[in-house]
Amino acid sequence: MRVGGGSPGGGSDQVTTAEDQAIKLPNFDLGEFVRRVLAEDLGTGGDVTSNATIGPDARFTAEINCRQPIVVAGLDIAIAFFRALDGEVRIERLVKDGDAVGAGTVLLRLDGNARALLAAERSALNTLQHLSGIATLTRSYVEAIAGTGATLLDTRKTIPGLRLLAKYAARMGGAENHRLRMDDGLLIKDNHVGVAGGVAEAVRAARAADTGLMVQVEVDRIDQIEPALAAGAERLLLDNMSNDELRAAVALVAGRVPLEASGGVNLDTIRGIAETGVDYISVGRITQSAPAVDIGLDYALSGTNGQL
Repeated sequence: MRVGGGSPGGGSDQVTTAEDQAIKLPNFDLGEFVRRVLAEDLGTGGDVTSNATIGPDARFTAEINCRQPIVVAGLDIAIAFFRALDGEVRIERLVKDGDAVGAGTVLLRLDGNARALLAAERSALNTLQHLSGIATLTRSYVEAIAGTGATLLDTRKTIPGLRLLAKYAARMGGAENHRLRMDDGLLIKDNHVGVAGGVAEAVRAARAADTGLMVQVEVDRIDQIEPALAAGAERLLLDNMSNDELRAAVALVAGRVPLEASGGVNLDTIRGIAETGVDYISVGRITQSAPAVDIGLDYALSGTNGQL
């Protein structure tokens, strides 16, 4: 078994290539990610259990299925793990990222070298379970505010090293991405305000820096709004305000700039927040603490009836 390369299998394979995946995830090196994750799991000795119990030419036919209702995210990345160790693996994709599917749905069918596929199994499933967990939780939040006109945003609260994947999964769940990195936009937070000497002072300094980026500022009191707008703020982050305060902020701003609510947002509170009239609601927990979903890989005793 080896990491990287290999020609794709035939049959009904509809898998995208690593290059296609890179288009979906700009600046994400799929090959490097796969190599790093497999190295973490395989160590220097590889899958010693499979090597000891299974012949080198044994075949393995299996299905990856979900054991609970989920929103799918990360199929191409999971596939890349299997391809990395068996370039001839035959794969049938039965759903696509962003699909909401019920418990028992088969996501992929695989047929290939047994040692290779079993060695890749955990890395593939860990990634697929984590990203689908983010997409599934995100979809719950999106559905909770349906019809209000508010848009769900993710945040930079992500597991270190996995931000690009987490934000991709959030998009699959129906959210829009907020800043990917700190250089994507000016977001003046309470600590910036404290050091600068006030909301207006921080906004004026940001405008004077002439970065070409939109200037957003966090406010946690209604009396900070007009000074922020007068100084040139182009978007306001209303932090930890009550619903009554949010409604007052919406009325005061009257559409002059977009308004984003954050803080204290969960599935029980988000509908009420959305109904105050804010334009956006940012939720850190969809990427920070979404539970992994239950997805498994099962040996198919009877094969796949010629579908691969």
